[in-house]
Amino acid sequence: MDLAELQARARAVADRYDQHHVAAGRAPWSTGVLALGFVGDVGDLAKLVMAVDGRREIPDARDRLGHELADCLWSVLVLADRYDVDLVAEFGKMTEGIERHLG
Repeated sequence: MDLAELQARARAVADRYDQHHVAAGRAPWSTGVLALGFVGDVGDLAKLVMAVDGRREIPDARDRLGHELADCLWSVLVLADRYDVDLVAEFGKMTEGIERHLG
């Protein structure tokens, strides 16, 4: 899958979440709620990384690492979609800036 396909899949899952929440009588997730969920996922990722590096005890941390990275990616893709951010272009600009800075 390329980035556009990943983003389309992430959008489809986000839409299904919204439908699920509305059917349950709750509001769809706002961008603020998505961002807070992302922060939680990053915290979970940090704990798993610490466990994989031997600094924490979490059963199956190595096996769970990929899932948590995918959770974080999903949040980034959905937030970029909701804010109409071209991640390919922004990633290119960001890495070019770093490369110029580093010489």
